[in-house]
Amino acid sequence: MKPASHAAMPSAAFEPGACEVGIYGPGPDAFVAITRFREGFYYTFHDGRGGRTDQPEAAIECGGDEVRTNTGEIWNKVAVRETDSRFRSGDAMLAGRLIEAPGADGATALVVYAHGSEDTAWIERARDPYQMVGRGISVFVYDKRGTGQSEGRYSQNFPQLGDDLVAASQEAKRLAGGRFGRFGLVGLSQGGWIAPLAANRAQADFIAIGYGLVADIREEDAAQVQNELIDADYGPDVLAAARRITDVTARIAASDYTDGLEELTALQQQFSGEPWFGLIKGSYTGVFLGMSADELRENGVPQFNDLDIDWTLDPMQVMRGVEAPQLWVLAGEDREAPLELSLDRLSALRKEGRDITIYIFPDTDHGMREFAQQPDGSRQYGRVTNGFYDLMADWAKGSLAPTYGRAARVRE
Repeated sequence: MKPASHAAMPSAAFEPGACEVGIYGPGPDAFVAITRFREGFYYTFHDGRGGRTDQPEAAIECGGDEVRTNTGEIWNKVAVRETDSRFRSGDAMLAGRLIEAPGADGATALVVYAHGSEDTAWIERARDPYQMVGRGISVFVYDKRGTGQSEGRYSQNFPQLGDDLVAASQEAKRLAGGRFGRFGLVGLSQGGWIAPLAANRAQADFIAIGYGLVADIREEDAAQVQNELIDADYGPDVLAAARRITDVTARIAASDYTDGLEELTALQQQFSGEPWFGLIKGSYTGVFLGMSADELRENGVPQFNDLDIDWTLDPMQVMRGVEAPQLWVLAGEDREAPLELSLDRLSALRKEGRDITIYIFPDTDHGMREFAQQPDGSRQYGRVTNGFYDLMADWAKGSLAPTYGRAARVRE
């Protein structure tokens, strides 16, 4: 790594070149992370601003082991210790990487991330882990089973993914032995189901959940459908009809396409001509509505059949068993993980004595992304909201600041 003083050299010394995955900048309050994105690269500043490096309006330019910002500053690549590994979980060998913060020692926090629902690799591609490393936290990241360098079949079986997270935690601790203090799990989106399942077995000192749900898959689907129709300005009568539909599709999903098919046909005949009917998507209901009962009975839904979903999980029962302190950070306008039910349940768990801290970032959608609402109801997405990464990192370190961007802390 070049000496730190090089960061202030004039832009004439900069030579454009290839992008390299890593963290660039003079310190935790001014850095940018470069990660892989499809066939190219993506940059994310410490405050959540980001974009593709190959776009004309990109705020950084790559130059091998340094970058130049659009303000003319040259930032060097930060030297971090990276250790690749392969570890077994059940029937699969998984690929992981430990990324240690500079100067990591026995006081450094270490976290392992629980994946969202994506079926893509995370090593060198997930952005959030680099934001933690840039803030002085070591991170173990791994490719979910069936993705990237990991073996096995891609799955949305939460108990199995919880087992994978426990195995990843054991490997992270082994690789970082003697160079970490507090240990925790971070779950994003679907990872909000996985981290609580693994927390006790992983011996986590804390967990942190970003834009997750305290609801099962059927409840998530129903809430999404309700929000889709509310966003389209439909009222109580339509919402009640939609609830009838999602009650039936929940039975179909949980019964492996054996229960509720006749009711589905009747609902399709009754409502298919309504203008709101085609707006329904949810997690799976929209797909079911586009198929006949015979198709579902004979073939199911091919894109769902191999996910090995466990429909028996009770999220409240799981949450009541978590021993570690929990941070839940919710997006105020989340279309994928509607917050009302989760907020009610988190509040109830706190009244039962669970150690749960809750923050809500207003005007943000899934992924903590800020957005501009379009006339047709769609959203144009922008940056990750300022303060989200700081909040997650400070929780891992064990000390919270008074404020984080525009977030509101939910008190008792």
